[in-house]
Amino acid sequence: MRPPGAPPRRPRQRPVAEPGPGQKQSTMELLPRGPGRAAWPLTCLVLLSLRGWPGAGAQVVQDSKLEQPQDNVVVTAGQMLTLNCTTKTNSIPGPVKWLKGWGTGNETIYDQTGFFPRVTRAVNGSNTDFTIHIRDVRPEDAGTYYCVKFRKSLDGDELFLHGNGTVVSVRAKPTHPVVSGPSHREKPGQSVPFTCTAGGFFPKDIDVKWLKDEAQISAQQPQITLGRTNSSYNMASTVTVTLQKDDVRSRLVCEVKHPVLTAPLRGTYQLGQALRVSPSIRLLPDPPSPVEVNKTVSFTCHVKGFYPGNVTVTWLENGTQMKEENISRPEEPPSGLFELRSQLEVQATEEKNGSVLTCQVVHDAQAPDDRKTTLRIVAPAREGLSDWSQSDNGNLLIYSVVGVVCTVLVLLVSAILYLIRAKQSKGKSSPSARLHEPEKSSEAATQESDANNLTYADLNFDREKKTIRRMEMNQQSEYACIQTSQAPTSDDNLTYADLDMVHLSKAPRRPAPHPEETGSEYASVQIPKK
Repeated sequence: MRPPGAPPRRPRQRPVAEPGPGQKQSTMELLPRGPGRAAWPLTCLVLLSLRGWPGAGAQVVQDSKLEQPQDNVVVTAGQMLTLNCTTKTNSIPGPVKWLKGWGTGNETIYDQTGFFPRVTRAVNGSNTDFTIHIRDVRPEDAGTYYCVKFRKSLDGDELFLHGNGTVVSVRAKPTHPVVSGPSHREKPGQSVPFTCTAGGFFPKDIDVKWLKDEAQISAQQPQITLGRTNSSYNMASTVTVTLQKDDVRSRLVCEVKHPVLTAPLRGTYQLGQALRVSPSIRLLPDPPSPVEVNKTVSFTCHVKGFYPGNVTVTWLENGTQMKEENISRPEEPPSGLFELRSQLEVQATEEKNGSVLTCQVVHDAQAPDDRKTTLRIVAPAREGLSDWSQSDNGNLLIYSVVGVVCTVLVLLVSAILYLIRAKQSKGKSSPSARLHEPEKSSEAATQESDANNLTYADLNFDREKKTIRRMEMNQQSEYACIQTSQAPTSDDNLTYADLDMVHLSKAPRRPAPHPEETGSEYASVQIPKK
């Protein structure tokens, strides 16, 4: 077999047979051997062989011969490669070299004067055996190698002989797989692609499998491309994963199998590197109770359930940053999501009443989020109040005002009812009263002629015990008997009234009119004649 790109073989010259009897000598026969003529054709042949670009295979010039017996060699990367070459050219001066490739793009692998760290001679100092060893073979060492004999001339070293070429294939295992994720973090619920790459392997056959927490997941077929040196292959495989909130501790695995490998290779990726979970924020107490002036109140900002753990908490008062003394660090529970508590103590002075306190949180260099509360300050509680009444001083003041108003209303209603009942009870006073008639004037005498002239008096009796005061009787005194429809129940209900009569009609005795009802405010007075 000839490797691609190798120089073409030259056909071997076949000796020309002598012509038989009666046959003409062929035109291709050699020139006759005469003095001065036999050496000329041989000299031309040697010169042509030296000046021309030789073909593949061993060339024969007199007793010169070069042999490169290996056509194909397969070696595993990391092992030693042996390339065989022998020659019988002892009389022609010039070096022997090993070249990789043919033509203008060839590369010198070994010569007798240079330094090549990975290449050594199999037989040092030999003039016929130019076999070499290449240590720690690499995938880029694959190619076609030629053993070449050069001849010294006035113009320098000239190509004299070379072998057919040996095609070297390097069985190489793939490099360790590398898993790469997105360039920035994503929120839970987002579908994110991940890529696994490996290269430098030969032959082309390779198998790729994806695992999430040791459970296999489906992925696209890997893409196989030829490497830069055309001697090995590269692989790229992609899988899409939908991120979840609890993936902060999950692991993604790319497993690669190849014929050169004795065990699969694994590349891993922590899904937490591609995940961002925003925190929940709560400001306590919520809502805050009013605080007494000059008391110290404590506020707590609870930041919970976030990933990664880089978070900054800042306290603001009316938009101005406050100095925080208690700076806490995030804690990582078993779930993998971080949490943090930041506390702030405030002296409740009068000028801080109505101040707006803000807990501002910046997570993973994202836009800030905050929670706000308002500080309410009240006057100090009175002595003797319980802790509960002091904390609810504002509500107690409202309740007290309502209670006072209700009490006043009850007293007013009670007084009104009392007055109504007092008026009603006056109709049940003493059934007797002394009536004192003053001296009659001339106008009164003229009115006595009317027998039906009756005078009614409105009697307002105070319900209280009074001492009966006897009036002196004289000639002008008249007495009247006041009767009620019902006798009093006891002496305490007797009421006496002194009536100064302006005018009492003197008429014949007649039956008293029908008594008024108990609740009546009027009483009938009858004056008997003397």
